[in-house]
Amino acid sequence: MTNMETRKGSLKNQMKPRKNQLHQKKEALPKAKKMCSRKKTGQWKCGFYERYLKRVFDMICASLGLVLLSPVMSAIALLVRIKLGKPVIFAQERPGKDEKIFKLYKFRSMSDARDGEGNLLPDEVRLGTFGKTLRATSLDELPELVNILKGDMSLVGPRPLLVDYLSRYNKQQQRRHEVRPGLTGYAQVHGRNAISWEEKFEWDTKYVDDITFAGDLKIIFKTLFIALKRSGIHSETSATMEDFMGTQINEKGK
Repeated sequence: MTNMETRKGSLKNQMKPRKNQLHQKKEALPKAKKMCSRKKTGQWKCGFYERYLKRVFDMICASLGLVLLSPVMSAIALLVRIKLGKPVIFAQERPGKDEKIFKLYKFRSMSDARDGEGNLLPDEVRLGTFGKTLRATSLDELPELVNILKGDMSLVGPRPLLVDYLSRYNKQQQRRHEVRPGLTGYAQVHGRNAISWEEKFEWDTKYVDDITFAGDLKIIFKTLFIALKRSGIHSETSATMEDFMGTQINEKGK
């Protein structure tokens, strides 16, 4: 055997382990995430409804809602303009799926009343009777149907909260952003603002792990019942809900 043949054989032997290593690494890599894939019990999984039908269901319901409720929304807009002035629509940045920031739309429900130093008065003062009625019936949420059509939100999902809260979530609480935020959700039919933040987030992650068509329908019908009943509108100490300041330090690692 010549020196050239010996070198070639040696190079081939050296390349084989490297190829095997690369092949093993390639197999070890997780499959690319699908549109709605996420980690669930150690595996990437997404149900048929969530993958293919939920978005279609959202668009159909939001379109019908905007058409059928347009007279109601027009009347509310006029009342807001008369009682609270401009702007009629309250717009605010909120984090959505994968913490992507979008602009949320709601009917304005608070005045801009300020004290002598120019500071905004407490929520319970600025809310007023008209604003409380809008909040109690959830009519202030109707413009979010536009957010659903745009793809920022879903009919059902964890409620979109403030951008400031992103840095205050623990790992488990962050999972609420694995799906689109919703017009209503599990937490809204299990206490609304009458339960603690931690309880809300537990309901949110429970929904993230079990999204079904039957489950969404159940939440929607329960929401309508609660809106008519006007329950869970405020917490024990606030006209709306206290700011979320983060879970206790000893729970941060959960």
